[in-house]
Amino acid sequence: MARTADVLKAYRGLLRATRKSFSGDSVMLKASATEIRQNFESNRNLTSEADVNRVLEEAREASDFISTMIVQAKLTDKGGYEVKTSQHHAGATLEVPSEEMLRKPS
Repeated sequence: MARTADVLKAYRGLLRATRKSFSGDSVMLKASATEIRQNFESNRNLTSEADVNRVLEEAREASDFISTMIVQAKLTDKGGYEVKTSQHHAGATLEVPSEEMLRKPS
């Protein structure tokens, strides 16, 4: 029964993250809810404890990513876009590689 609670917690966490990140965007809310549901349904019959733990960890990571790394820009009256970040985004960084970084051999 504890495993069911963990699965529900991960599922609800993902839905909560998408509701916050895609607030006001009914198309994205519906699409993300559908995709989350499909992913959980496709893993419904997992029996291996390792597989279940892996999928739950992926769900937690996805929830964190959605909460901290996704922001939606809104079109302004002047034709530009405005992004409003929240406290969840504080300290989160995603470095976009420069041309120089891409040219450097690893």
